Amino acid sequence: MLSSNASCLCGAVTMLARSINPKFTVCHCESCRGWGGAPFFAVQCGTNIEIEGASKIKMYNSSSWASRGFCTECGTHLFFKFNESGDYNMPIGIFKNIEGLEMDMQYFSDQRPDYYCFSNQTKEMTKAEIMAHFAAAI
Repeated sequence: MLSSNASCLCGAVTMLARSINPKFTVCHCESCRGWGGAPFFAVQCGTNIEIEGASKIKMYNSSSWASRGFCTECGTHLFFKFNESGDYNMPIGIFKNIEGLEMDMQYFSDQRPDYYCFSNQTKEMTKAEIMAHFAAAI
C-alpha cells in the first residue's frame, strides 16, 4: 500500500491517504463521465483518510450506495465514498507525488463510448456485473 497527500486546486481541502492501493481503477459509467467529463481514474484508499478543510466539502448522493465529495471553493472532485463501508476512491490526479500505479480494472466496460479505448490489459466488469456485486447495498 502507498501513502500520499492530496489537495484541491485552491488548497482549501487537503487530505492524507494512508492506504492507497497501487492497482487503480477506471470507471466508464455515465455518472462518472458526466461528473468529470471523462472516465474516472481512481485509486482505492480505504477509510484511513485524514482531511483538513472538511467544512469546504460538499457531498452529493450520486447513487443508493455511494456519495461524491467536491470542494465548495474551486469545485475539485475529491472522492467517491461508499456509504456502507466508508471506503474512499479518490481521483489519481489530485495526488501530487504518487508513483508505482498500475491500471487494474475497468468498471462499466459495456458503457465505454466508442471514441476512446485503452491499450492496457485489465480486468473488466459490465453494468450487470457491477449491479450484482453491489445488490446487497442497493
